Amino acid sequence: MLRVTVEESGDQIVFRLEGKLKGPWVVELERCWRSTSGHAVGKTFVVDLDDMDFVDDQGKALLTEMARAGVELIATGLMMRPIVQKIMAAHYSHAELGE
Repeated sequence: MLRVTVEESGDQIVFRLEGKLKGPWVVELERCWRSTSGHAVGKTFVVDLDDMDFVDDQGKALLTEMARAGVELIATGLMMRPIVQKIMAAHYSHAELGE
């Protein structure tokens, strides 16, 4: 199960995720992100993963796509921090190559 809480503050929209990002929940997060971003021109997006306890490969692919679109991923906990570091490292290596 996945819980997505959307908080808007000034020019920032934060998606706080709790639970497991897998299977149909990946599709739901993508739908929520795309729907919200369509109405939030000029806002920055942040995904807070501190309360996540699992992300499958499909979820990692979506988070990678979100990072490439400019969404900031935050994870300070031991569980999610390595996943976010790997996604961001891949994102920055692609950006340096001009991809």
